[in-house]
Amino acid sequence: CLSLLEPVLGSSGEDVFMMKFIRSRYLHTTLLALGLSTSCLVQSAAPNPYTFTKNNNASNSNATELKLLQNHFQQQRKQAGLSSKSIRVGDVVWSYNEGGSHSKPTILLIHGLAGTRDNWNRVAQFLTPHYHVIIPDLPNSGDTKTPSNFDNSVPNVTSQLRQFIEAIGCEENLHVAGHSLGGSIATVYASQYPFDTQSLFLLNSAGIYKLANTPYTKNPLSLNDLIVSKHGDLANIAKQIMQNPPIMTSQIQHAQEEVLISRSEQTRKAIEQIVKLNRIYTPDSFARLAGSIEAPTLILWGKQDRIINVEVAKELQSLLKRAETPVILNNVGHMPLLEAEKQVAQYYLPFLAKTQNLKNPLADKLIPLN
Repeated sequence: CLSLLEPVLGSSGEDVFMMKFIRSRYLHTTLLALGLSTSCLVQSAAPNPYTFTKNNNASNSNATELKLLQNHFQQQRKQAGLSSKSIRVGDVVWSYNEGGSHSKPTILLIHGLAGTRDNWNRVAQFLTPHYHVIIPDLPNSGDTKTPSNFDNSVPNVTSQLRQFIEAIGCEENLHVAGHSLGGSIATVYASQYPFDTQSLFLLNSAGIYKLANTPYTKNPLSLNDLIVSKHGDLANIAKQIMQNPPIMTSQIQHAQEEVLISRSEQTRKAIEQIVKLNRIYTPDSFARLAGSIEAPTLILWGKQDRIINVEVAKELQSLLKRAETPVILNNVGHMPLLEAEKQVAQYYLPFLAKTQNLKNPLADKLIPLN
């Protein structure tokens, strides 16, 4: 459920138009951030039913539960005013949820690695009446399909995400929000595309912080303790990552657990990569990335977050140019979008309204091309 942000390096060639150069100048940034997402522990969609067992009776039972899980998410989407869509962009076939009117400002909601677009359903129901909402499954998550040799590094995922946004025509004046690892991706996006990012919303956002003091941030090997590898793990781990886990039926919980067990080895390999990369970098490169962001930013954290401790919210605010005082939700853990979706929306909607008409400070610095 994790990733470590690798260095973001880039340059503009002499054959690139001036505007392209200006828009891409933030590619010259060295980035470090530990991307942690435990959203996969509570929601998953469209798994492969053939990966669980060869026993026919068990397979039939699993297929029934997985169908129930899919219906559960479909119902959530309907209640949130979302519809499921797909589009091919290059080598990636994106699956995404879309809702709200195209005539209204667009919000991009980013889940964590190994999570899915449906992690945002509970929050999206409050956004779609007022905004155009896009929620993709990230590459190699949910239903989005990629080549076998796809580069899963955060810089590449961010670049691919930009291509997706351009393909559906929503890149201008975009409001970007991300949770956990999705917060790291949102941070990279806002840095790389400052002219097109209208606002930034970070929830329990992953990063390399000086004030981080949980076992999971101090020693990434501890993240193996959050892998669902056998029956019974999900309930225990949910209590670790959430202060108030949402109530689930036994069938839904069992189906989710089956999906996560089937993906446990893939998660372990991701953690191994995190451990290697985490030895290379320091908080300073992450601070430089955050300091390059121009967008007004809202930070929200669960006070009882045991994965990324709440004290880093203030540190993150200090790194950003236009961040508001962090919103700290009491009696909420690492998953506010599942534990306190109404409170998330209550703080996010006024922030969106306030930032919608704010002028990008970089606009005054542009030199006319003529």
